[in-house]
Amino acid sequence: MLPRRHPSVVAMLAAAAAEAPDVEALVDGERRIDYADMLASVAAFAHELQALGARGERVATLVGNSIEACVAAYGVLAAGAQHVPLNPLLTPHELAFILADAAPAVLVVDEALADAACAPARAAGIGEIVVVGPRTRRLDVPTGRRLALPPLPDPQAVALLQYTGGTTGRAKGVELTHDAIAVNVAQREALLPSRRGDRILCMMPLSHAYAMAMGLFLAPYAGGTLVILPRYQPDAVLDAVERERISVFPGSPTVFTGLLAHPRFDRTDWSRVHTCYSGASALPAPLLARWQAATGCPVHEGYGMTEAGPVLSFNPVGRPIRPGSVGVPVPLTAIEIVDVETGERVIGAGERGEIRARGPQLMRGYRHRPDETAQALRGGWLYTGDIGELDADGWLYVRDRKKDMAIVGGYNVYPREVEETLFAHPAIADAAVVGVPDDYRGERLVAHVVLRPGARADDDSLREYCGERLARYKWPSAFVRHDALPRTSANKTDKNALRRAGTPPPSPSAPPADDTTRP
Repeated sequence: MLPRRHPSVVAMLAAAAAEAPDVEALVDGERRIDYADMLASVAAFAHELQALGARGERVATLVGNSIEACVAAYGVLAAGAQHVPLNPLLTPHELAFILADAAPAVLVVDEALADAACAPARAAGIGEIVVVGPRTRRLDVPTGRRLALPPLPDPQAVALLQYTGGTTGRAKGVELTHDAIAVNVAQREALLPSRRGDRILCMMPLSHAYAMAMGLFLAPYAGGTLVILPRYQPDAVLDAVERERISVFPGSPTVFTGLLAHPRFDRTDWSRVHTCYSGASALPAPLLARWQAATGCPVHEGYGMTEAGPVLSFNPVGRPIRPGSVGVPVPLTAIEIVDVETGERVIGAGERGEIRARGPQLMRGYRHRPDETAQALRGGWLYTGDIGELDADGWLYVRDRKKDMAIVGGYNVYPREVEETLFAHPAIADAAVVGVPDDYRGERLVAHVVLRPGARADDDSLREYCGERLARYKWPSAFVRHDALPRTSANKTDKNALRRAGTPPPSPSAPPADDTTRP
């Protein structure tokens, strides 16, 4: 059963402005805007975009976290255009590819990024460039006569062309309709009901699916306030939690780990926070326990991807959180585990295979990628490329990426299982495990670890620790220490960068090659 459902997030914003016009909608440092002014700003920008010929076309936004990013996003959708949100961290080379593929009619660009973006924009044939920012063009100051919104967009029209992170190759443009986005907000709300007037912190890039779903689109649904930070900076986050009376805290394993290690964390008042979300990557169970013990607030972990609008499952409010699980499917969504080889045989509870999902929030397809669309969408199912299992009660556990599976001496090994083991070690703050080629075993595992401040752990002690918890063929052959693990623009561990950094030889005390195939 879905709670209140809107035909589009534009309609959702209009409803929030009608019901709570004087409530703060957006907070960006000292700048504050209520719902009446936000709607007026969105309407004015939508009409401007239509005058530039954007209706039915694509509009790309390259804007850092700000009120401008929020108004521009809703303005593009209200104009009847397709929003192409771009991460400000993209290089000109990456921008050139995406802009050429998306072929937007208009680029809305942050004043701080305009110089770097102009060349790839012109090369892509973009006719109109709108530069925004506090020193050039603010979008929160509607002038003159207040305009009404243009006619609401067709729910079945494409609303978002969102490009995947591209960590496995060229980025792919995911096409999502207005209805898919709006229904996904209601689906998530069914498991994690918001409270009217919630104050939600947004430190993730507003160009990312997670920040949109759990911030930009959540706040109007709740008639609440989105408190925007330019980026994740621990001191700024801790200040905002207290100063802005944050009640909803969307984070990620990287954020939770970093804040727990911060010297001010224990002195921060978390009493107003009633709900924490985790997304972007798997949340280690020991980290969840440490966070809840320190703040008194549970972390509700969910699962999804850009292609799924993005939310597929969540640990629901009102039921005990199951550590290690990403929860149950949101309403109107089916999740199955199928064999990795064919994707056709449904696997029973407790067995691992590829996760596939079906529901109204799924993408229409990849832009200009018919072959990859046909591979991802088969028979109405989205094949996620993730390895997971369902327990007897239907709770989902994500174990690894299908592409990350390593075959060590003939055994399938999922690095996530080894990472979970390492995360539980008291000296380890962060860990990532990758498979690397090996002449004898086919592949072997290399563990990249970040130690806690002041902690020590040599290879032999780490290997002994793994030996007590993992079959021998799952032991890392080498441990590489880092001050911090590399991250993608979506704040996920960049395993490709770790692979490119080189392959260390096996440690002298690693298991003999002829022993690794024995369980």
